[in-house]
Amino acid sequence: MAEITAHSEQVNKEISKKGGKYLTFGLANAEYGLEILKVRQIIGYMEITAVPQTPEYVKGVINLRGQIIPVIDLRVRFGMETIDVTEETCIIVVEAARNDRKFEAGIIVDRVQEVLDIAGKDIEPTPEFDSMVNTDLVFGMGKVGDSVKILLDIDEVLAGDDSEGFADMSSNTGDE
Repeated sequence: MAEITAHSEQVNKEISKKGGKYLTFGLANAEYGLEILKVRQIIGYMEITAVPQTPEYVKGVINLRGQIIPVIDLRVRFGMETIDVTEETCIIVVEAARNDRKFEAGIIVDRVQEVLDIAGKDIEPTPEFDSMVNTDLVFGMGKVGDSVKILLDIDEVLAGDDSEGFADMSSNTGDE
């Protein structure tokens, strides 16, 4: 029992170190947050070139000022119903890391909201669910007033089933 308590305290300390600025965005009725240091830019929705033999959530690639960036549909990645693109639909270009490699990728979101400063004391660990619920994509829950922001681990979100292949789609690996 003491081991479980010690582990829980360690997890809480690690999560509280994650306090800082977060870009918040919406998908359906939920609000999510990404560490602002992982965000490279926000662009309006643009034409995406499909790439064959990729997972369903990988929409394809875009050419962003001469750089090829893979793009995923976060709704599909999270098993949500897809919707039509609106004026609020955006692509957030983020920097992720996998196996000591950095790469950029775009994530399609319903709407970008704001940048919030969430204190470490206001971030709690992801609640425990049964073994059927995968919470690896979420590192914590940010309490902002009466609302909760689901704080994503973008490296895990982009890991997918074949993270090496996804990272290879990006023309900027950051280690050149």
